Amino acid sequence: MKKISIIKEFFSFLKHRKKWWLIPIIVVLLFLGLLLILTEGSALAPFIYTVF
Repeated sequence: MKKISIIKEFFSFLKHRKKWWLIPIIVVLLFLGLLLILTEGSALAPFIYTVF
């Protein structure tokens, strides 16, 4: 429940401070983190790590 309130508070901050340019950065970072987590044990891992 606490995590949801943090997310709500963060979006409230973005709305009030008009920091909409942060949203694409956060989405890309979340996508890259998810990609690294999902491909950690697969055969794709060596190819993903060479990108970084």
